[in-house]
Amino acid sequence: MLRTIGKLKDTRHVTVEEMTALFVHILAHHVKNRVIINRFMHSGETISRHFNKVLKRVIRLQSHLLKQPEVVTENSTDARWKWFKNCLGALDGTYSRINVPKAHKPRYRTRKNDIPTNVLGVCSQDMQFTFVLPGWEGSTTDSRVLRDAVSRRHGLKVPRGFYYLVDAGYPNGEGFLTPYRGQRYHLNDWRTGHQPTTPQEFFNMKHSSARNVIERYFGLLKRRWAILRSPSFYPVQTHNRIIVTCVLLHNHITREMPTNPFRELPFTENYSQPARDPIEYVDASDQWQTWRDAMANEMFNEWHASRNA
Repeated sequence: MLRTIGKLKDTRHVTVEEMTALFVHILAHHVKNRVIINRFMHSGETISRHFNKVLKRVIRLQSHLLKQPEVVTENSTDARWKWFKNCLGALDGTYSRINVPKAHKPRYRTRKNDIPTNVLGVCSQDMQFTFVLPGWEGSTTDSRVLRDAVSRRHGLKVPRGFYYLVDAGYPNGEGFLTPYRGQRYHLNDWRTGHQPTTPQEFFNMKHSSARNVIERYFGLLKRRWAILRSPSFYPVQTHNRIIVTCVLLHNHITREMPTNPFRELPFTENYSQPARDPIEYVDASDQWQTWRDAMANEMFNEWHASRNA
């Protein structure tokens, strides 16, 4: 794919395969150039040049490696997702620590005193990314990052009538469905044998079960690529490209690996592109709150009836 689509070519002394190997080694182990120099027996300048060359070529593959969103259909039997008809997946934010000039650190500093970039990730039901936006300062709120993603020309597109599952840090408005605040939510709350007693609790339990896919995905992504777990040696712009590249490679591995112990959700190819005008503004709405209440009541009543059948 790097040869045919990315147009990556052998040089006189380094093949595409070796370029790719050193590139992936750096991402997976987050080692400095001198380690790669000893392992691959090339100069630091050669290593750096080929790393950046492969990085640019992988970025070119976004349209091939980012997955198209899949809609949860009326006849879905997936225990996690069947309650959320017309849902396109889940989204959340995560941090990736970086090195920035001292003068810029206050803009990036979080409440925990870390210096990261804020990364918005959107994934499908089967743990593949459909959209990623790195680059915002770590001090930026998740909701602001989301608003930016939606407003961009080539940003996150949410057709009207469809939506993503998001956590309570985002506004509960058209296209983005949050859990109820002040109610039990996290999966650990339900693992001690407690059963939901209200529509709001049942909704939160099912919402958490489905939306947990993005949290698991972020965890897997950082376990697989060490360069995402500690401050990068690279400039901010390069690190942002590295984040996107790790996402793309992860998608490729997920598709191509015959046996992947991390894939717990079934892969389907029944996607059809929703043909509706996209949502252009993110804000909470009373109409969306009412729709969520109706959904919660319907879900709770269906579950309650099945238990008494």
